[in-house]
Amino acid sequence: MSESTMKTINVEYAIIGAGTSGLGAYSKISRKTDSVLMIQDGPYGTTCARVGCMPSKLLITASDYAHHLTTSEFFGVTSEGHVDGRKVLERLRRERDQRFVANNLRYVGKIPPHHKLEGRARFIAPGLLRVGESVEVKAEKFILACGSRPAVSEVFEPVMDHVLTSDTVFELEDLPRSVAVIGMGVIALELGQALHRLGVDTTIYGRSGKINALTHPDMQQEALDILSAELDIYPSGQVVRTWKDAEGAWIEFEQPNGQRVTKVFDRILVATGRISNVDQLGMEHTGAEFTEAGKVAFDPQTMLCSDSPIFIAGDASEYLPVWHEAFDEGRIAADNALNYPDPVPVDRRPPLMVFFTDPQIAIIGQSFRELEGMEIVIGELPFASPRHVVWNKVEGRIQVYLDARTGVILGAELLGYQAEHLAHLLALAITHSMTAEQVLMMPVYHPSAEELLRDVLIDAREKRRVYAAETMMHSNTVPAYS
Repeated sequence: MSESTMKTINVEYAIIGAGTSGLGAYSKISRKTDSVLMIQDGPYGTTCARVGCMPSKLLITASDYAHHLTTSEFFGVTSEGHVDGRKVLERLRRERDQRFVANNLRYVGKIPPHHKLEGRARFIAPGLLRVGESVEVKAEKFILACGSRPAVSEVFEPVMDHVLTSDTVFELEDLPRSVAVIGMGVIALELGQALHRLGVDTTIYGRSGKINALTHPDMQQEALDILSAELDIYPSGQVVRTWKDAEGAWIEFEQPNGQRVTKVFDRILVATGRISNVDQLGMEHTGAEFTEAGKVAFDPQTMLCSDSPIFIAGDASEYLPVWHEAFDEGRIAADNALNYPDPVPVDRRPPLMVFFTDPQIAIIGQSFRELEGMEIVIGELPFASPRHVVWNKVEGRIQVYLDARTGVILGAELLGYQAEHLAHLLALAITHSMTAEQVLMMPVYHPSAEELLRDVLIDAREKRRVYAAETMMHSNTVPAYS
């Protein structure tokens, strides 16, 4: 369009993206000023509601019910059932669209029209965006909350009409007969196990040989052993070739020993991570600084990009891409945009990550990798509380990391049934810098899963006493703890 027909909007704040972090930023800024514009490319509705947290949990819940049918005989209950893939996916989309996405859309619908603009935004100069082909937006401060997209390697180009991602898998009309899952991160493991339990012939292909997120070698290996007992997993290697014919999509996978495995599938679910959409914003026109990896440099304590009045949040930052962190980052970015040019560093909440596999995986606070080499003691027990015995769910392990001198709980890694609940208790303890002794003052009902947390903290306490005794023995000073 000619400059004479180009519409120009002038605002103080421009938010690119209306997902979790963008809405979090908008809720803060709109209370302070009317000079704000939120720009959205594509349909409204957060990643969590449309293609992430909620639809995946709806699928996992259906798979849990299917799995109960195959395991109930242990309890003396003989059962039979049939998985109707079409009904599973119809129910998933109905609940997703009419409940979770609808709630989000109702909120967006209440936002004044002059605060919203639809179209793809791209910087054409510092402080200037082009949105679509007909609108320019001049702003003093920008928040990049543009989200992310699935990463799909070029090796899958010959079979792209068979490829699914987390953005498309929930639109299937029926379950496929077979699926290859590429990756061993949270999306790959959650969806791969769910599809397997719903009757889909599922094979998982990893790259590093490790279960992502867990960092203690023993925890990684135990998780791999448990999941491999149920699932067909090739934990390490790479896809070297793909092609298709009348039978379906073929994958040739090379393992570290050079051996190649070739199989054919109806569908291929690529779940090897997500890419920030910031690379599509024309950041080279802003004067922003970039890392050696080509990413926009930013301060995770303020979300400020270099010294420019540009802030980043949520999946766009690729820093901590989980829902509560995305919301926090949106609000941190908003607060510091309001405070600019004097941003205030914020202490982040303790990290918390949960994989809704069976058994669940959870990481809280500082990981073993981060603490390795420091003065810590590790409380460790199998996931075998009396309640877990009742459930017949005794697979897995819990590790809790204490500061050896103070007894403060620093972090934990969990692998076990209902681990999410123990993880939240530990997150609360870590948030308030509690010691094992302080948590042990909490009453614990019998029988409950929480007994496992009590017992592992007792184990850590005893190991800390041994550590204190050994420290005293090897020094002539009395340590400052008992």
